[in-house]
Amino acid sequence: MTTTTGPAALTTAAATTGLAIRTEQLTKRYVPRAAVDGVSLEVPIGVIAGFVGPNGAGKTTTIRMLLALARPTAGHIEVLGIPSSHPEDYLPRVGALIEGPAFYPGLSARRNVEVLAALGGIDRRRIDPLLAQVGLQGRERDAVKTYSQGMRQRLGIAAALLPSPALLILDEPTNGLDPAGIQEIRLLLRDLRDQGITILMSSHLLAEVEQIADWIILLNQGKVAYQGRMDALLKGQQTALMVGAATPDELWIIAAVAREQQFESELADGQLRVLAPASFAGTLNQRALEAGDVITELHVERNSLEETFFSLTEQPTANTSSTAGTYGGAQ
Repeated sequence: MTTTTGPAALTTAAATTGLAIRTEQLTKRYVPRAAVDGVSLEVPIGVIAGFVGPNGAGKTTTIRMLLALARPTAGHIEVLGIPSSHPEDYLPRVGALIEGPAFYPGLSARRNVEVLAALGGIDRRRIDPLLAQVGLQGRERDAVKTYSQGMRQRLGIAAALLPSPALLILDEPTNGLDPAGIQEIRLLLRDLRDQGITILMSSHLLAEVEQIADWIILLNQGKVAYQGRMDALLKGQQTALMVGAATPDELWIIAAVAREQQFESELADGQLRVLAPASFAGTLNQRALEAGDVITELHVERNSLEETFFSLTEQPTANTSSTAGTYGGAQ
């Protein structure tokens, strides 16, 4: 039986740098273009990192290089502090679910995971707790062919967790799931993060990534458009104050008050949208009262991750309304 390492058993280099993943000028060329073009990434230990980008951005190619499934044309990779020239030293500590889970449909979930455990020399005593952890307790003896898409995804995550990884890499883990299934995966990933597992999750569901990720990497045309903390990205984007009043005339008075303070405004769905920071809300309310006006509603509107992405990559947003917060595909 092979002894496996848990999420706390990071290499000295990874613990010293605080990084689970680091790349420098990572490049992968397929004639006539570069699918990944000079990508330098840093993913801290202990976060859920959302890896997003439109169709063909280079997400899957990058993930394949991290997992030693593709060789870089140029650049440097370190995973858990170990260079990619020695993948055998870090891959036993990495769990991955790439391009959808593949199982024997006629076998039960438990039997499928038993086969994987045997191939990896992993203690079979890990299987039942893992299946319970991903929410398959009571269905573990049913054939996988009877499973819903969400159940298959959860089984795929259980398989990825078999080696007790320090790093979990998931390619589109919520792809094809209904809202209930997405919620289940979201709760599971948060629980895994709280256990100390670092998660890199690629997705084209921007609204979903916004709700779950601590760290965000925006990839566009093979290049990094942004990386850093999710809250810092959204906080740095333009905000507006949405103001309600009893009558349109009162809204015009509020607009005049905002204009006196050098803030432009516009009417939107019966409210006034004032292009001002959240810190101006108290001043606006006070000045409106002094003008004899009463604000009936006042809240801060911030750009969503989707709006922020399109502003950073200079892509039009007009065609996104029909996709309900999604775009492109899993690449």
